[in-house]
Amino acid sequence: MSYDLVFKNGTIVDVKAKTSYRADLAVSGGVIAEIGRLDGEREVDCSGKVLCPGFIDAHVHIESSMASPAAFAEAVLPHGTTTVIADPHEMVNVRGNEAMKYLLDVSEDLPVSVYVMLPSSIPSTPFETNGADFTSKDMEAWIEHPRVLGLGEVMCYPDVLAGRKDIMDKIALCRGKVIDGHAPGLSGTDLHRYIQAGVMTDHECTSFEEAEEKRRAGMKILIREGSAARNVEAIVSGIVKKGLDTEGFLFCTDDKHLDTIEHEGHISYNIKKSIRLGLKPEEAVAMGTWNTAQTYGLAGVGCLEKGFDADIAVLDSLENMKVLEVYKKGIPSGHLLKDRAEHESDYRGMMHTVNLKPFTEEQLKLHTKGKVPVIGLVPGQITTRYLKEEVAAENGLFCPDSTYSKLCVFERHRGTGNIKAAPLKGYGITNGAVATSVAHDSHNIIAAGDNDRDIMKAVEMIQEMQGGYALVQDGKDVGRLPLPIAGLMSTQPAKEIQRRLDAMVQRAREMGVSEDCDPFTTLSFMALPVIPELRLTDKGLVDVKNCQMIKEKGE
Repeated sequence: MSYDLVFKNGTIVDVKAKTSYRADLAVSGGVIAEIGRLDGEREVDCSGKVLCPGFIDAHVHIESSMASPAAFAEAVLPHGTTTVIADPHEMVNVRGNEAMKYLLDVSEDLPVSVYVMLPSSIPSTPFETNGADFTSKDMEAWIEHPRVLGLGEVMCYPDVLAGRKDIMDKIALCRGKVIDGHAPGLSGTDLHRYIQAGVMTDHECTSFEEAEEKRRAGMKILIREGSAARNVEAIVSGIVKKGLDTEGFLFCTDDKHLDTIEHEGHISYNIKKSIRLGLKPEEAVAMGTWNTAQTYGLAGVGCLEKGFDADIAVLDSLENMKVLEVYKKGIPSGHLLKDRAEHESDYRGMMHTVNLKPFTEEQLKLHTKGKVPVIGLVPGQITTRYLKEEVAAENGLFCPDSTYSKLCVFERHRGTGNIKAAPLKGYGITNGAVATSVAHDSHNIIAAGDNDRDIMKAVEMIQEMQGGYALVQDGKDVGRLPLPIAGLMSTQPAKEIQRRLDAMVQRAREMGVSEDCDPFTTLSFMALPVIPELRLTDKGLVDVKNCQMIKEKGE
């Protein structure tokens, strides 16, 4: 019998048995038709090459790439990713139901399969101002959609532990589907109560000890490697050392910029890094394919077996993990991406989302006396330290320098005029400012700099662009990247976004931003009040471990 397409003489990774073997693989109608010794109408010689299932990202915020869904697919497909499970809580925080409709509509026929989790925490806490609500009632309209897999990361774990109605209604609505978790540092009795409420996964583990405890308690662990949060080394090293069964471990990126994807890879990088850390190659591949498909109930993907979709990544070897070619349902990625165009109508409802109330330099001043709360960056992580230190001051006002930057958050959705400032240690910027409308998870405008004039200018540029990244030095615009789709995504192709971003990262480094952090991704997490220990929102400083606002002097 002759087939449409046959991959000849390849080494096939068996992700179920965690082994590899030599064989031919036949494709007909986009599905794997047979494996053995075969002939086809078209044959691809795979001698000396490895065939893997297409990689699956278990948890990703597409918006964090700053690309539209189509441009994101264009960026990740060449790296072997053929399926992603997206949590759109970034764009839903900005536009609510309109954002859900946008994502499901524009991702319908992409060359990368996009499944969606319903955002659970909009906003993630009451300590910030976001742009839209997304209640359990709103979720009812989407719960039966064929590409909706369940409930997105339940970040408000204190509300779960307290049994608060809003989140418990959302969990109840998603019973029978997957319920993703987000519980950094949660352990012991509280962890078990969180799991008993229905939460099944966690992607916030930063140490092997935390991952081991949560896995032992029954959670599936999504091991994250993004642009800012890098957890593969700590967790996989522990798995290798202890010889743990990898069945309950998956890979995700969570938040990864286009430049990092271009230079490192996507899920392919998680796999490659794990192999270098000593994990058996076939186990690492299974963690980026079959384990995820099984956890999320994705039928017909994640395995190279008769009857499964012909989503195939062709590699040079399991040691190097270099992706040579990618097929989606038997079609080469180059054919899928060629001449793909987006239209303004695809994203019109997601534009014009920056609504800043007029502000003055006076509102940026930060009074200080003695030791004050300082947000301390942790190199290579998105966690922070809650420090109390003396900072430079003049006439009782904080004076930023190369050690302590001024961090500011401006509310941009409802025109409240909320502006807050705090010292940030470890960012390093001198003689300038960085600003962005990407500020997890409510996405107000966040800026860091060493002088108020440049901070003001950078924020004004964000307003002018209706979202984006801005770099200012000596009062001058020295770099900008417009992100007009919800203030989070560009209308440009991936390569153009990456070109601009690369130049801006280089300029930010020249302005002193530390090599220990990503100039933009790290900054975007400084407003996220669900990751320990200290964050700044438009309402003020948040002590995350104790789930409370820090009172300003005089309050």
